[in-house]
Order: sequence, then C-alpha cells, then structure tokens
Amino acid sequence: MINVDEKLVVRLLGPASAYLNHQPVMPSAPKQRQILVLLALNAGRVVTTQTLVEELWGDQPPRSFATTLQTYIFQLRAKLTGAARNRQWARRLLETRHSGYQLDGQLCETDVAEFDNLARAGRRAVDVGDSTASSELLGRALGLWRGPALVDVPAGRILRAEVASLEENRLGVVERRIEADIALGRHADLLGELTMLVARHPMHENFYALLMTAYYRCGRAGNALEAFRQIRTVLRSELGVEPGPRLQRLHQAILAGTLDSEPVWLAS
Repeated sequence: MINVDEKLVVRLLGPASAYLNHQPVMPSAPKQRQILVLLALNAGRVVTTQTLVEELWGDQPPRSFATTLQTYIFQLRAKLTGAARNRQWARRLLETRHSGYQLDGQLCETDVAEFDNLARAGRRAVDVGDSTASSELLGRALGLWRGPALVDVPAGRILRAEVASLEENRLGVVERRIEADIALGRHADLLGELTMLVARHPMHENFYALLMTAYYRCGRAGNALEAFRQIRTVLRSELGVEPGPRLQRLHQAILAGTLDSEPVWLAS
C-alpha cells in the first residue's frame, strides 16, 4: 500500500535540503545533488537523460556516461528507499521513464512550487484590486526564500538557467508586493528596502519608479528627482540609452506636481 500523504520535502530557495520521514536525504556527492535538485524542480515532469547529461558534464560527457548516470540514480533511489522503508513507494517516487527520470508530483513537495502558488494567488488579488491580500500573499511567498536559490549546489548549464529564472521570478514578486504596499499607503516603510534594491539592481527601472513614487508621496520630491537623475546617469553611461517611457512620464508628473492624479499604473 502506497501512502500518498507521505512526501519527499525539498527546499531549494536557499541552501538545498531534502527530508523524507524527517530524515535528511539530500546527497552529499555533488552530482547526485544536482540530479535530485533538477528532478525536484521538475517534479511531475520527465527530465530527459540528455538534459541530465548536459547538466552533469556539459559538452564533454565521459564515454561511460550512461552507466555512470544509472549508478547515480540507483544510489539516489537506494537512499530514498532507506528513508521511506518501502521499496514500492520509493520506486513510484523516483520513476524511470523511457526517455529519462521523474519525481512523482504527488509525492514530492518543494518550496519552489509553494512560492509559485502563493505568487499566482497574489497576482490574482492584484487583478481584483485587493491590495491587502496581495501584499500578504506575496510577502508569504518571499518569506520562503532563505538566501540565494541553490547556493550550495554545484550548477551546470541547466541549473544555472533555472537559478536565473528563479531570481527573476523573485524580483517580479518583490516588485508586485511593493506596488501593493504603496497602494496601501506604506510609502515611508518602503524607503529603506527600495534604496537597497536600487543599489543592488542599478539598472532596474521599475525599482527606481517605485522609489521615486515612495519619495514623492512622503513629501520628498527632491529625492525623487535625484533618483531619476541617478538612473538616467547609469543608463546613459552603461547602455547609452535614456530611461524608458514609464520613468519619463513619472519624472514629468513629479516636476508638475500631478503624480497623485495620474493613473495607478504610473504612480505605483
């Protein structure tokens, strides 16, 4: 009898960890860690042998790559079986498919999937104009992050792309959550966070737009205009371009003192 309530719990938004029956099962061997992480990121979907080989060895796999990969999978499944104490359950958890391998989506739980679910719920709240729910849901999503994603996992070509995607998604959620907080009038509380964000992402125009809006609504129009000058200088020197239309319109609205009467999409 397979217990579907039993789960492999994998945490990837920070240092990687995996637990089954409260036992740690994240391998210490680097390549086995890569395999488990890549399978967990794609839980419920087949990860092809070709993808795994590319992740582990890039363009220079060893001659015995097929046998070596099978050995890694065997060792990983043995570790999971030991923690599960049920060979049938472990084989369903980590399945061999014709073209590769798959972690069962019902038996594997990840913080990445939880983050995605909360982010989607937060965006739906934005769509219906519920800024309070949006801020709460998106804040909970961001609270799942314990540091840079997969910070302690060696990454090949595939995982590097996955990490970059996760970080872009995180920044998008940060932006949406701040927009919700601005709509709730929390401008002063956001200045420290926004100042840090533009320092870390000096060419991120939307973060600058949010910082300018927060400054203006705190009665600090001069600081808002100085923030525009900063991003304009950076974009000119680094890319040879001017700020985009949103920042230009926001800048003009601040100069004219009309920001509070502008459409919500511009003022947040």
